[in-house]
This record gives sequence, C-alpha cells and structure tokens, in this order.
Amino acid sequence: MIKPKRLKKGDTIGVVSPASGPWRRSDMWRSIEALEGLGYCVKTSSHAYMNNYYVSGTDAQRAEDFNCFFKDDTVDAIFCSHGGYGAARIINQLDYAAIAANPKIFVGYSDITALHLAISKFCGLVTFHGSNSVSFGSDFMTPYRHEMLFKAVASEDPIGEIKMASDREYLVKMNPGTVKGELTGGNLTMICSSLGTNYEIDVKDKILFLEDVSIEPWFIDHLLIHLLNAGKLHEAAGIVVGQFLDCGPSKFSPLFYSQKSPEDVLFDILEPLGKPLIYGLPIGHTKDMATLPMGVMAELDSKAGKLTVLERGTA
Repeated sequence: MIKPKRLKKGDTIGVVSPASGPWRRSDMWRSIEALEGLGYCVKTSSHAYMNNYYVSGTDAQRAEDFNCFFKDDTVDAIFCSHGGYGAARIINQLDYAAIAANPKIFVGYSDITALHLAISKFCGLVTFHGSNSVSFGSDFMTPYRHEMLFKAVASEDPIGEIKMASDREYLVKMNPGTVKGELTGGNLTMICSSLGTNYEIDVKDKILFLEDVSIEPWFIDHLLIHLLNAGKLHEAAGIVVGQFLDCGPSKFSPLFYSQKSPEDVLFDILEPLGKPLIYGLPIGHTKDMATLPMGVMAELDSKAGKLTVLERGTA
C-alpha cells in the first residue's frame, strides 16, 4: 500500500464535498476557522459550498473538485466536508492514475466509504475512515475524536490499541481468538452497494470493520445476509463492529411485529461464523469516533476485546 505524508502544522488541508453539501454555509465557515486555529491552512474546492438537493454539485463538478485537489501541489491533505449521499455517483469519474501519483491523506466516513473502497482497489493508497471536516468547531469534535484523528494522520507512531471512549460503555466479545490482517470496511450499506461492481470490497484475510446509522435491525439483518451470501463474511479474518447509532426498531411503525436488537442480529448471523469478533468500538456515527487507517496491518484479539493498529498509515 502507498502511504501519504503525515500531516504537519502549516500544511494545507483541502476541503471537498464529494457527496452531500452543507445545509448551512456557516457550518463550513466554523469548521474552517477551527482548523486554521489549530495551525493549518484551509483551501475549499470550487463547488464545496453547493447544495444541489441531496448532493452538493453535479457529478461532474464533484469529481472535478476531487481530481483537482489530488493534482494540486499546494494541497497536502483532503478532508470531506460531509457524508450524506452521492459519493458512489462519481467513482467512475475519478482519475485514479493521478491519485496514485499524488498520494495524500484522505479523510471521511459514512457515504465516503465508496471512495475509500475505490481508491484502495485502484490506487493502493492508505486512506482514513474518520471525521468529516464539518465536525471541527462543533460539539461533535469531542476530545476523543480529536485525539484519534490526529493520532492517525499526524503522529510519528502507529495508533496502537483502539480503546473505548468511556468506561461506561460495554464491548461485546464473540468467538475468542487472535488474527492479524489489513484493515478494510466502513459503512455497511455502502459496502453492500459495492458488491457486483468493479469497486467491490476485497476482504480476503483482512479485518473487516462495519458501522451504520438509523436503520432498523431487520435491515441490518438484510445487509449482513447479503454479505454472507456474497461470501465476504467467510473470507474475512476477523470482524469489528462499531456502534450502530439509532438502529433500534421503529417506535411508531415497525415493519415486523417481532423485533430484535442489533446485538441479537449480530449473534444470530455473525457468531456462527466462528471468526474473532467484537462489537461496540467507537467507530462510525458517534461523537466519540476513532479514525482508522484503511490498508494497514492490525491485530484483533476478541478474547481480550482489543483492536490494535500495528503500523502507521502515513509515511
């Protein structure tokens, strides 16, 4: 895997909106001021502020912004402003040769999973499943989220163990065992959307991490069964599940009368695989969010409940 240069104070962070755009432009201004206050320069792409219904700019505009910032020698790292929707619409328009030739830190999560998977497959570049830039300056940028992001992109040392953000949270452990492998994964919905395409996720002998938000347990079941039937869950060395935020049964109009919790679904589908698995790490749509470098070696010890990132994601 190609590793980008680590982020240093004074570097320029390019902000792009490859999926949804900002609901309020002041959210972007606030985040830019916060990043500048940390000692970084910030450059926004030409169409970063656009809001074309549920995407920011047109597909061509968003792809152009993305490609331009990878080619721009004045930009040292690229942060996505938001997730939302639309990243998969531009993956067939990205200049993968230019991205591979100009490796840079690339950070985002949720819908941005589509870009992580595509860049990993066609460029072999380590990217970072972590906080979108709009979190800066808001109450979403908790001390834990801040520490874990800059540990991943700015530290000279590997991240090490991904610890729980609070001792009040409980980590579920299944199938005791220890495995090593490259980290891959992201948003469960987006991973399933990659199946059967040229951008399909590669999980063979890797540690697969999963997260999602605001979907009912039956739909988590549906997505996991899709991964199971596609052979992906069998190929993975181990599985790490983040915090499925707001994923309980619907309070007012459940689609089935008999309900399960997300945890019940995981025990039902994933435990029989016999693979080391933990559930509840701060990954995904949670304020206290860990940043994971995708494509580096990690170790999963499900008996001890530990995911440890063994190597740096940057050069």
